[in-house]
Amino acid sequence: MVLKTFGWSFAITALGLVAAVLYGGWEAFGIVAILCILEISLSFDNAVVNAGILKKMNAFWQKIFLTIGILIAVFGMRLVFPVVIVAISAKIGPIEAVDLAMNDKDMYQQLVTDAHPSIAAFGGMFLLMIFLDFIFEDRDIKWLAWLERPLAKLGKVDMLSACIALIVLAVTAMTFGANAHQHGGTHVDKAQTVLISGILGLITYMVVGGLSGYFENKLEEEEEAEHDAEEEAKKAGKPVSAVAMAGKAAFFMFLYLEVLDASFSFDGVIGAFAITNDIVLMALGLGVGAMYVRSLTVYLVRQGTLDDYVYLEHGAHYAIGALAVILLITIQYEINEFITGLVGVVLIGWSFWSSVRRNKRLELEEGAAAEA
Repeated sequence: MVLKTFGWSFAITALGLVAAVLYGGWEAFGIVAILCILEISLSFDNAVVNAGILKKMNAFWQKIFLTIGILIAVFGMRLVFPVVIVAISAKIGPIEAVDLAMNDKDMYQQLVTDAHPSIAAFGGMFLLMIFLDFIFEDRDIKWLAWLERPLAKLGKVDMLSACIALIVLAVTAMTFGANAHQHGGTHVDKAQTVLISGILGLITYMVVGGLSGYFENKLEEEEEAEHDAEEEAKKAGKPVSAVAMAGKAAFFMFLYLEVLDASFSFDGVIGAFAITNDIVLMALGLGVGAMYVRSLTVYLVRQGTLDDYVYLEHGAHYAIGALAVILLITIQYEINEFITGLVGVVLIGWSFWSSVRRNKRLELEEGAAAEA
């Protein structure tokens, strides 16, 4: 089962790591491995959401999502999008950006380093909004209850996430942005650049969130219509079959999944800039990670065990929050890329361990109740 589901991911991992060694030696190997782990850890909740929706779709639309969808996810968001970010930030054409990355790495590194404040501000604010919206939402299951309960109460205030994000952006622009790190160790005033880039990050988040909400509403309408049809069939004495969604409903599901996948891919793409500015290593690491996310989605659907480790989603979002803070700090200060990558791994590992402990505790409680 595991080999059948993850076989392609294992093969691409081996090819990606070999390519990394040939490209940049063992240091590149380590960076690609960390990027792969980072992408998987940040996108685990994406896989869970995808699996929950994908299992409702018929076989045809599942294949569409796992074929066309993976082309969009891997080649579109993980490979093309980083080039576009660099091209826009450095004010050069995408072809020139790729050419510099391959043939003039010193100049490319200089351009990316000088553009890093705008990249970090854009990505940091996008990630921060994802984190804030998560922790301010009241959830039935809480991981760090002592922290999440009061935050959920505060979350009842409208637009609180946006207000906090704007305050953080203003403070970041006036502090880190006013003394932004540049190539060669110099520092310049880029407060205005940081402010504009951060606002664009907020707008991007709101647009993606708006589209996701639109498609989600469409799905709810289709599900309500299907439920009404089932009730009518019961009243008429006709057999009711649990048919997987197809047609219009499945089409909207597919669009919704792609918007969700695009929004989650920002995490890995933007977070990767906190680890390396090398577009080749970034493409290798994120591409391999994206394959595992798709394989994990299929595995969760086939196994039907989406709720076994309930704190993993929490750990992933705390990792997103940590990356947001790190990105904003790197506008002025350099942070070791391995430390940045390990932060997410530690948080995911901690949440997994907490989930395992919770499951064992519940098993003991159920056993004690049965004996009583």
